[in-house]
Amino acid sequence: MTRYLRLVPLLLVPMVASASTLWKGDFEPGNLSQWTKSQSVSSDRLLVVTDMVREGKYALKATVRKGDDPIGASGNRNELVYLSRETTGNEYFYKWSTLFPANYPSANKWQVFAQWHQDGCCGSPPLEFYVVGEQMRMRVGGSNGKIVWTAPLVRDSWHDFVLRVKWSSDPKVGFVEMYKNGKLVVPRTMAATQFGKEKNYLKLGLYRDASISPVGVVYHDGFTMGTKLEDVMPPAPAPTPVTTPEPTPAPPQETAPAPQPAPTPQPLPEVELPSTLNPTPDFSTFPSDPEGPPGDLGAGPMPQGCGASASGGMPLVVAAALLGVMMLTRRRQALARARSRNR
Repeated sequence: MTRYLRLVPLLLVPMVASASTLWKGDFEPGNLSQWTKSQSVSSDRLLVVTDMVREGKYALKATVRKGDDPIGASGNRNELVYLSRETTGNEYFYKWSTLFPANYPSANKWQVFAQWHQDGCCGSPPLEFYVVGEQMRMRVGGSNGKIVWTAPLVRDSWHDFVLRVKWSSDPKVGFVEMYKNGKLVVPRTMAATQFGKEKNYLKLGLYRDASISPVGVVYHDGFTMGTKLEDVMPPAPAPTPVTTPEPTPAPPQETAPAPQPAPTPQPLPEVELPSTLNPTPDFSTFPSDPEGPPGDLGAGPMPQGCGASASGGMPLVVAAALLGVMMLTRRRQALARARSRNR
């Protein structure tokens, strides 16, 4: 065993994907070559398939039948092994997906589907994922350890796990943190994630109580180990663009009629006034008594009214001029009579 473990670093060299993505066990080569070894009673118990896939082209179908015991230990199993060799003080991120088909058996016994096992041979591992009845669980610290997560067992649907672990046997140093289906379901929880100085290694498949009779099948896909969350966390789906509805056009408003220009004032018809008044008779003498009552001065017809004209109204100025002419005529007549008497 010790001689075999010394060869592990050499076996891991071609599997390292990058400085931050340490290893992939996603079955994309189309076989089990990414994994260190398998513990299986026959080749049909751990199959790389294409009909039930979470990502890429390939996934693992693990099948367990009653009596499957490839290593002569307790329980029945068919599992893949990857010697990840987590040591004290290391912190890693792990990502994988698991699906339980519709006919997955329900039993009030333990059924482990993923575990980080210690180098020692016996006892429950320091970190394990398992099913009891209709509930999924994660436990840290072995059989007497802390169950840090539970959830209903949902069949026929992929469960996406992203696990962060600080490996340490000191419960004040070691911790776990987990996302499921992109949501944080286990905040950082302090716990002993190792047993003493024993290193851990990964096992993936199905391992269950030997008393369970129905055939059990589980699918795994996309296992990745890295040093950063972004190396293993599936990217969030792109946001659906929000389409802003086009505003409904307002009904057309009646256009107010354009203001019409004010009508051009038309000139009033010109009224032709007489160029001269009726001729005044030429008297050579004035009346003899300038103080007496006025007689008929022969000045022609009198005006029809104040400010009126013969054609409908004579202006006031014309009437005043006419009156002046009459008074002047009477004055001359009176002077003429006075001269006649003096002779």
